[in-house]
Amino acid sequence: MEVRNKELHRIDATAIIYKDGKYLIIKRAPHKKSFPNKWTVPGGGMEVDDYINTPTSNKAGQWYYAVEKTLRREIREEVSLEVEKPEYLLDLVFVSPDGQPHIVLSYYAKYKSGEVKLDADSTEYKWVTLEEAKSYDIIDGIWEEIEMADKVIKSK
Repeated sequence: MEVRNKELHRIDATAIIYKDGKYLIIKRAPHKKSFPNKWTVPGGGMEVDDYINTPTSNKAGQWYYAVEKTLRREIREEVSLEVEKPEYLLDLVFVSPDGQPHIVLSYYAKYKSGEVKLDADSTEYKWVTLEEAKSYDIIDGIWEEIEMADKVIKSK
């Protein structure tokens, strides 16, 4: 595996959205470079525009909650939903087929409002139980993340 740039990472955030004991999964479009036609959860990459044109959080010129802002934007763009406060689950790193390293911050969040409307990067969606999710061609590791979130949610 060749890494394109050993210093720059793309930062992504994903959300395991839950409602009434079910989890939202979406099928990636065939044109996607990474994991085409695989099922996953909503999310995507942080952009400088997610924070640069907004007031800083303090006098030091820093922006708090920039990842959460990115995640909420991605959820709105990909599935047109609003969620309650996202809760951190885990982080992971992978290198995409084009050699770009990605840091992924995975969260879980309770559905708040909206009807699912997919953007052009997804072709289908389903609300599934943890068990039902096993029967989908889901990206490696996503089912395990849903299982982790399920345990945390049920323990509350």
